[in-house]
Amino acid sequence: MSRYRGKSSRELRFKNLLYEKKNWRATITINRPKVHNALDFDTLVELKAAFEDASWDDTVAVVILTGAGSKAFCTGADMKEWSKEFLVQPSDFYKWMGVFIETFDRLRNIGKPTIARLNGMVVGGGNELQMSCDLAIAADDVTIRHVGVARGSVPAAGATQWLPLIVGDRRAREIILLCEPITAAKALDWGLVTRVVPRKGLDAAVDAMAEQLVNKLPESTRYAKQQLNFWRDFSWSLTIGHLRDWLTVHTGSEEVAEGVRAFVEKRPIDYKKVRRRSTARRKK
Repeated sequence: MSRYRGKSSRELRFKNLLYEKKNWRATITINRPKVHNALDFDTLVELKAAFEDASWDDTVAVVILTGAGSKAFCTGADMKEWSKEFLVQPSDFYKWMGVFIETFDRLRNIGKPTIARLNGMVVGGGNELQMSCDLAIAADDVTIRHVGVARGSVPAAGATQWLPLIVGDRRAREIILLCEPITAAKALDWGLVTRVVPRKGLDAAVDAMAEQLVNKLPESTRYAKQQLNFWRDFSWSLTIGHLRDWLTVHTGSEEVAEGVRAFVEKRPIDYKKVRRRSTARRKK
């Protein structure tokens, strides 16, 4: 038996994921509902391992990615981890970002068609996760949002490259700069998701799409996916190294500290105060 094969679900023990394989499907569920399925370092490491296993397992034809519960698919980086670790030691963010890049590369290059099952709010890195999937089905009450320039949780890594390709330049700027929630209906109209269904029909719709994908030729599907990835891979590869370094440096900035602490303390940011402080420093 080849060493290049997947493991049984019992062999893979995850703390922050649920992982199930059956009927030619691998379902990966981010299982951190108490923090809206946010991504901390350990979760990214586990996701990378699950993606690798699903890629190697020939009994997996389709990968489904979702979040636990009904409130959130994924809300991006875990701000509590940021406040405890990266505000104290900003250089460690370079390591976190390295795992982020490896995990997203693994998902895009998994060699199988992937479906994002959007069961709740999609924020920041959560939107980048769903955009890394080939297809996305959303419950009709889901919203999608980026908040980096409002919260100081740094501008998007992935969305800045891929949103213009998917929804167009102006709409991408609207999403990233205004930080307003995008409804499921608007996301469908803009091409940000594949289908929108009533919440009660979400599982059936995902299963039906998965069955359609199972009933396709695996090598032909893999090659078609590889070619479809060209523009996303091109824009990502040209910018992600620079972005990793810039974000690491910026994580130690006053803006990020204010944004992250405001989020953790559940208080608003006084944006004009931030601007006044910056202007005062320049006058000195």
